[in-house]
Amino acid sequence: MTEPLTQSPAGPVTAPEPAPPAPRDRARTALRGAGRRFLRRLRSLPAWSPLAAGVLAGGLLGTGYGALATPQYTATSYVVAVPAEGSDPASALGFAQAYGRVATQLAVLADAQMWAHVPVATLERGVRTATSPDAPMVSVTATSADPEQAADMANAVARALTRHAADSADDTRVELRQFARATEPTESSSPSPALTGLVGASAGGLLGGLALLVRPRRTDREPGRTAAAVPGPASAADGRGPL
Repeated sequence: MTEPLTQSPAGPVTAPEPAPPAPRDRARTALRGAGRRFLRRLRSLPAWSPLAAGVLAGGLLGTGYGALATPQYTATSYVVAVPAEGSDPASALGFAQAYGRVATQLAVLADAQMWAHVPVATLERGVRTATSPDAPMVSVTATSADPEQAADMANAVARALTRHAADSADDTRVELRQFARATEPTESSSPSPALTGLVGASAGGLLGGLALLVRPRRTDREPGRTAAAVPGPASAADGRGPL
């Protein structure tokens, strides 16, 4: 006699535990959550926030530039064109205009470097001339980080210019004379940090205003509220009614 086979009751089926997310996935999820929170905070800011941020950032950058930039010093020397005896006095004004144009040419600057003790390239970058339409006078302005060097550069170019004018005085019947020597400046000609900060704040405010113009408008709707349906226009038959 055989005994019946007995089967043990099956135990509960348990689902396999999910594998923990990889570190890269966790980092990606954390970054997405941080990005969403950042966007929500940006949307909650007032509408004028870009304008205020632009003014603040521009002011800080401008003030920092003015405080960290190397100060520049400017010195100016003047020479005047004098007509020779018996020549037309009006010709001095024309030659002053001409000498003002050639003062920064290589021929004049090559002689000026001997007295200024700087290379010709430094004179080309730092020396500018100007003339007046009413007076036969040429101003030679030099800019440098060293105030003494700025005065030496202006006086050296003015001296070289008068020597070149003296070499051709027999033909032009006009000579250049030193009118006023450049003196060592005591104050910097560079803009102050307050001025650069004001310019930076103005530029930042302009950019912030442009950001306000191009930003999309927010449409705030109450949750759960739908737009009211607008009835369509009645047809001609409905307007006449039954005959």
